[in-house]
Amino acid sequence: MKCKDLMTRNPITCPSSGTVQVAALIMSEEDVGIVPVVDAQTNRLVGVVTDRDLCLDVVAAGRNPKETKIANSLHAQPVICFADDDIEECLEQMKLHQVRRVPIVDEDGRCVGIISQKDLALVLNEPQKLIETVKEISKSASTL
Repeated sequence: MKCKDLMTRNPITCPSSGTVQVAALIMSEEDVGIVPVVDAQTNRLVGVVTDRDLCLDVVAAGRNPKETKIANSLHAQPVICFADDDIEECLEQMKLHQVRRVPIVDEDGRCVGIISQKDLALVLNEPQKLIETVKEISKSASTL
């Protein structure tokens, strides 16, 4: 199975020049916990911002979400996979980097999908692989 067979296609993205409020609205409207951040001119993936990032980097820090740019809160080098990568590669990256969601990019670096734990649970017909992946992603730093 390839990443393109499992991914949620065409996620809503946000330009890096946008505010974190825009990203939060996308998360709310799309019921997601991650927003791919793209370059406005090329539409290439430049990073991701998560609900946790917004909570810790903006809300907890007392910053104004209407004024704070996404560029100040994003993960600039997210774990990615390519659409034609084998799903095993994605699972290994999720476990290795302890991430629950992986943007999927095309050969030009544009975000064409996302694979999340939800996608794995709903589509992957290998319960033991799912259990192993979730277990590895969920390990605390003290157990690594």
